[in-house]
Amino acid sequence: MKHNISKLQRAISFALASTATLGMYSASAVAAGEEENAKDIEKIAVVGSRAAPRSVGDSPVPIDIIGGDELGKSGNTDMLEMLKGSVPSLNVHQNPISDAASLVRPANLRGLPSDSTLVLLNGKRRHRASVIAFLGGGINDGAQGPDISVIPGIAMKQVEVLRDGAAAQYGSDAIAGVINFVLKDSSEGGSISVKQGEYYEGDGDTTTIEGNVGLPFTDQGFANLSFQYKDADATSRSVQRPDAAKFASQGVPGVADPAQIWGAPEVKDDISLFGNVGLELNNNAQFYMFGNYSERDVKGGFYYRNPQTRPGVYSNDGGATLLVGDLDGVGTGISCPTVTLDGGPLANNPAYQAIAADTAVGRNCFAFNEIIPAGFTPQFGGNITDTSLTMGVKGQFTDGMLKDAYYDFSGSVGRNEARFFIYNTLNASMGPDSPRDFSPGKYIQLEKNFNFDVSKGYDFGLAYDVNVAAGLEWHEETFEVLSGDEASFKVGQLYTQGFGIGSNGFPGFKPSDAGEYTRRNYAAYVDVETPFTDDFLMGWALRFEDYDTFGSTTNYKVTGQYQLTDTLAVRGSLSTGFRAPTVGQANVSNVQTNLSSGVLVDSALLPPTNPISVQLGGKELQPEESQSYTMGAVYQNDGLFFTLDYYNIQVEDRISQSDKIELSPADKAALKAAGVPNVDGLAQVSFFTNDFDTTTQGIDVVANYSMDMLGGYSTFSLAYNWNETTVDKFSAITGDFKVKRLEEDLPQHRSTMTWAQQWDTFSGFVRVNYFGEYQGVHVDYDATAKTASAAVTLDAELTYYMNESLSFTAGAQNLFDQEAEKLDFAGGGLVNNQWGGKYYETSPMGINGGFYYVKATYTF
Repeated sequence: MKHNISKLQRAISFALASTATLGMYSASAVAAGEEENAKDIEKIAVVGSRAAPRSVGDSPVPIDIIGGDELGKSGNTDMLEMLKGSVPSLNVHQNPISDAASLVRPANLRGLPSDSTLVLLNGKRRHRASVIAFLGGGINDGAQGPDISVIPGIAMKQVEVLRDGAAAQYGSDAIAGVINFVLKDSSEGGSISVKQGEYYEGDGDTTTIEGNVGLPFTDQGFANLSFQYKDADATSRSVQRPDAAKFASQGVPGVADPAQIWGAPEVKDDISLFGNVGLELNNNAQFYMFGNYSERDVKGGFYYRNPQTRPGVYSNDGGATLLVGDLDGVGTGISCPTVTLDGGPLANNPAYQAIAADTAVGRNCFAFNEIIPAGFTPQFGGNITDTSLTMGVKGQFTDGMLKDAYYDFSGSVGRNEARFFIYNTLNASMGPDSPRDFSPGKYIQLEKNFNFDVSKGYDFGLAYDVNVAAGLEWHEETFEVLSGDEASFKVGQLYTQGFGIGSNGFPGFKPSDAGEYTRRNYAAYVDVETPFTDDFLMGWALRFEDYDTFGSTTNYKVTGQYQLTDTLAVRGSLSTGFRAPTVGQANVSNVQTNLSSGVLVDSALLPPTNPISVQLGGKELQPEESQSYTMGAVYQNDGLFFTLDYYNIQVEDRISQSDKIELSPADKAALKAAGVPNVDGLAQVSFFTNDFDTTTQGIDVVANYSMDMLGGYSTFSLAYNWNETTVDKFSAITGDFKVKRLEEDLPQHRSTMTWAQQWDTFSGFVRVNYFGEYQGVHVDYDATAKTASAAVTLDAELTYYMNESLSFTAGAQNLFDQEAEKLDFAGGGLVNNQWGGKYYETSPMGINGGFYYVKATYTF
């Protein structure tokens, strides 16, 4: 309990400091009457244009607006899951066993990795997470995007999703598009709610308490503050592994059932505080400030360590003989017996009995079966802390050459820290003296930004003023690695006898691995919108960016919209873009556990400029480059809003993690000389590389229609996405299977259809979700892959408004408990059920099944 109080005190202290002691928390839920009054209000977006905010129907590029009230209509409190229900081109996986990707889940917009989508908060660049998704399910391997899950839905005024490349406007990472999270800015009112839910299986119990409050900040400003606190239990969709079942039948003590768990991780003490402040300084200037403090503890499953085959712990020859260590050291005159493994119980093996009984033959000989006879399953987790603060002044110049021009000057800092933990494992080289829990170290991502933007309208005799915007940006990105506790990387006395070094499954970062890596860049841009006629608008953007590592890049964008009739318009865009490699991708090294041809092995990830990486084909990372175009149409008439957009995105020199390359004896010798730990236990090496080109194309359809119906007000919504990715060029460094994952893991067809209904005292919605065929993959192993069937799920929610202040909600996601694609146990079950899973882990709807929830909300 002291830990919880300490965390809450730290969170509150940060919130007070970053918002000038501006108050408590919460969010104005839309009551029934307010929703009726607001039903005809046009949706206005800030993102996508440097001119005055415009409606989504008048935008020359496709934009989705998801209101804060719509975000709240979900059983899930994770922002990624909220957006997935509203934006079909956004895919999110739950990553049941995926190393660091379980701590910060990556998301895919338009089939591209998470770091190809730029994330903004109130229009300002959001810092990326420190966690790199080393096992990112193929598409996200090595991705390092922002941690969207820390953003609570209750803090949102709206979310703007720009489905178009925008690097020429906003800089790196905007190849797939831009997501802008707009914080609430009300100076009064608020709400607090409590939500409780669990999966139909009876696990994953989730409790969420959240609130929002708007307060006046003197007579000329506002302070809007939000909080969310959440606990979520782990889930399990597992069966017992055959090898663990065999040991249990032999009477081996301590075999867990199941020995290995596939499911959502446990999330504890997940707290997020967000503050948004605005103050009118005078008639022409406004001060603004916003920031957050977020922290959570996550613990998830890992792979089971078989007590007769695990290399570096139990056997180094695939289970032919037991790995036995001489605790007196080699060369003392004592020869430990060879324990031949025949699949039978070790308790009946005379050679092992001599070791376990410490007889004269086996004295001072040691095998881990003596203290951990059933094998073990590490649990991987971490403490994630995320903080940010942005301050600025915006307004209008009143004299000089820029008279009547609008300006915005801001500075921001964002920091994300991941402190890793691994439990229920060991450092085998330390023998019986090894601890079982370790702290392998930390990653820290720190980013600083300064922006100066100015825009002004000029009368050139066109339909209305030509808007000219320009700006400067300075950005600094630092990635830091901090070493772990000594036991997590220590070279114990049994190392020379074949026992592995470091905490098994995730060896700690040595002091020599620790370091701080920094990159700076600056940019200048110009953005012009020219209204040639009342019906014809074009936009032009040009951006120059210079990095102190790989040099400079210049990108452009051209957009246009033509109003054919009062109800029909056509639009399109043409642009180039880029994504700079992150500092973490260029410098990080790590050891991870993965399966290779059905065998659990350790794999080292090295910087691309490491001599071993260079020997295997690694080169210094360069930015990705993209060319994209879109074309579409917008129809608006009598309550109907319909858009159709085609997009085509070509990306050259994509940055990703290479395939796992098998190590030769010569490679291992070179690795040892370079100081890489646990080399004898390593089977493979990978590194970040610019190795392949892709073309992604697709179609987005969005339709909304509102009408009076059934004595109330009805809104019908349809969103559909077709997406196809083709790998145009690649080498053996990427590998055939990864190409297959890039092209087939995500469903090509995805859609949602929603009916929302509002009455005086009740409101509710029904949403149908369609997921097309996709490639089912299990344990990142090509022999398990198959084409999984399309599926349909149904979400439903009903809210009763007891009075103007109090409402009660009940709902369910995946109401009819549609199962994910089950693993194929054909051929005696030896292909897919060795690892205890029940479902293909790449399921786009998750593997946990139906989830029901209830919520109570007090609005003031």
